[in-house]
Amino acid sequence: MRVPFFSKKDFFTADEKSRMVEAIRRAEMKTSGEIRVYVESRCRFVDPLDRATEVFWGLKMNETAQRNAVLIYLAIKDRQLALYGDKGIHEKVGNTYWNEKIHKMISHVRKENYAESIIRIVGEIGEALRFHFPYDKDTDKNELPDDIVFGR
Repeated sequence: MRVPFFSKKDFFTADEKSRMVEAIRRAEMKTSGEIRVYVESRCRFVDPLDRATEVFWGLKMNETAQRNAVLIYLAIKDRQLALYGDKGIHEKVGNTYWNEKIHKMISHVRKENYAESIIRIVGEIGEALRFHFPYDKDTDKNELPDDIVFGR
């Protein structure tokens, strides 16, 4: 019998998962935008952005009213990550913004643990979403779950 060194779901402690979800909720309280985190062991594609795109569409994140959802994608064993922003937010921030965030996240991961990196990047993306898509108490609703999604 082969026993994995760790399971994806156990890669983060309960406290880390709770803090990541809380970071998503805090960020989304200031914006109509949506943020999701997807974690899996291996990236099935050579380019993690291709996999993030597939996951994004699979989670139906493209169905937000303002097309302003962002996916944070991590493949733990392959040490790959990607950010995928839908059309609405991408048109506002562009490729330079996403590249800067990826470089920051890589830098954070090297210095700290994955959970802290995710919490930081969620906060930064939340600020961009707040700036471009501010919260409107009369019209905004939480369109996507705030939980962390664990793949294979």
